[in-house]
Amino acid sequence: MKKTKNRFEVTLTFVTWVTIFLLWFLVTNLYDVSSLLLPSPQEVWKTFITIVRKGYNNISLWQHLSDSFVRLLWAVGIAFVTAVPLGLLSGYFRKFRAIIDSIVQFYRPIPPLAYYALLILWMGIDDGSKVTLLYLAAFAPIYTACVAAVNNVNQDYILSALSLGASQKDLFVKIVLPACLPNIFTGLRTAIGFSYTTLVAAEMTAATSGIGWMVIDASRYLKSDVMFVGIIIMGVTGIMMDSGLLYLENKLIFWKGKD
Repeated sequence: MKKTKNRFEVTLTFVTWVTIFLLWFLVTNLYDVSSLLLPSPQEVWKTFITIVRKGYNNISLWQHLSDSFVRLLWAVGIAFVTAVPLGLLSGYFRKFRAIIDSIVQFYRPIPPLAYYALLILWMGIDDGSKVTLLYLAAFAPIYTACVAAVNNVNQDYILSALSLGASQKDLFVKIVLPACLPNIFTGLRTAIGFSYTTLVAAEMTAATSGIGWMVIDASRYLKSDVMFVGIIIMGVTGIMMDSGLLYLENKLIFWKGKD
């Protein structure tokens, strides 16, 4: 039954995207729609092939992607390494949470562009300020997920372990951490998605490469076809990253959803 359901969902997804591209093709080919507003799929495909072969602004597409993903992966990696222990400790110890949580909750709702100018003043226009911006964008979702995960751990497991003489170390490593891993992965997926959206903001200021910069630069010169190429690339790569994390989650956290 599960396999049938999965196949049905895949079919629905496939039909949905085929319908979207078919409507896009029909609207742009049957009606007098300006390519400046909505380029046809053929135009976007030709532009994509040109960018793959010749690059954009004398920089190859692979270099644009590499620059963007290096910034993104550095930021998310550092955020994961710092946010997970801080989040778990904040959820486990109230006094620790009183110190860290208010700081995170203060900056979390602030739009990234609001403090990006300050980061540039402090750190310059190089990748340091961009990685820091993405780091701050990724830190809060992972931290919040970790705190919530600790608070949602089944208390029966903790009481049972304590009654059997488990130490605080064993309790944390063998009970709390495994129970929190599903939520940690969810927080990581959210952080990557939010950081990827912030990447455009980071690359629109004093950058000369990156997939986000390519879209912003194309918008200045009304190159709608290049903008569509960049947007589609960001969407596809975003889905690939999320699918990869979901695959790892299903493989590594096999106990998810089981009591």
